[in-house]
Amino acid sequence: MEELEDRVRELIEFVQKNLRRVLLIGFLLIAALTAIKTIGPEEEGVVLYLGKYDRTLQPGLNFIVPFGVETMFKIPVQRQLKHEFGFRTQSAGVRTEYSSGSYEDESSMLTGDLNLADVQWVVQYRIVDSYRYLFRVRNSEKTLRDMSEAAMRKVVGDRTVNEVLTVGRQEAASRVEVLLQEMCDEYENGIRVDQVVLQDVNPPEPVKPSFNAVNQAEQERSTLINQAESEYNRIIPRARGEAEEAIQLAEAYSLNRVNGSTGEAARFTAVYEEFIKAPEVTRKRLYLETLERILPKAGNKIIVDEKGSNVLPLLNIDGLKKTK
Repeated sequence: MEELEDRVRELIEFVQKNLRRVLLIGFLLIAALTAIKTIGPEEEGVVLYLGKYDRTLQPGLNFIVPFGVETMFKIPVQRQLKHEFGFRTQSAGVRTEYSSGSYEDESSMLTGDLNLADVQWVVQYRIVDSYRYLFRVRNSEKTLRDMSEAAMRKVVGDRTVNEVLTVGRQEAASRVEVLLQEMCDEYENGIRVDQVVLQDVNPPEPVKPSFNAVNQAEQERSTLINQAESEYNRIIPRARGEAEEAIQLAEAYSLNRVNGSTGEAARFTAVYEEFIKAPEVTRKRLYLETLERILPKAGNKIIVDEKGSNVLPLLNIDGLKKTK
């Protein structure tokens, strides 16, 4: 116990003798810690002199007035930043893990057809003006989150739930990006929006089974419609071709019959005109022309006198046929 008291006493005496040196070393240490600043390669240093903007420092080793006379804020101007809505990234890597347990307030939205949708999205942005980012808007990060949420609710509120969930997702994200950039330019917060990505869009959990059933029914309906259209495209063109072929055959037959009848009528008229001019000659010509058409089809012919006085009454016609 006595040894401990002696050591404490010796320490107090040492401090009393070297107080100036201790104070000087502490002063220099505090001055160095508050004056020497290192700025990373992706950052800028915004220096305030007694709370007022003074200058912007570039990456590297820099010095400012110590003891709080000048303060510096490091702004990551060369880095892409992001805000997540409706979920949070727990661990990034090959298999990124997300958490969406307690963020329903920012992700639940009312669509244009008065349905609810659970929208999760990411806003990727860069700080392009450090001065505006720090001084034009109070709490730029929170303001950007509020603006992003307002823009997304506006865009989702102008569309139906089916558009947001299916075909209109990319168009909605592009519209939010444009609208958010217009708001950033209006507020002059020094932020440039790079991209807005709709991470996931789902119906609320209580109605998800019913919504999935409706989607399945619509998919089956589309499948049946496609099958019917395929069958229609297979049968109808063939039926139309067959109908067109039948029509063309009928028209050809009709044309053939009409032309044949017209020719026969013209021939009969010509014969009749000739008959009027020379009845006997025409009658004989018609008779001979008729015999000329009939006789080649009659086979063997035997011509006898109508009186039959010089011909035997029995003729061996069968024998003639056999000899031939």
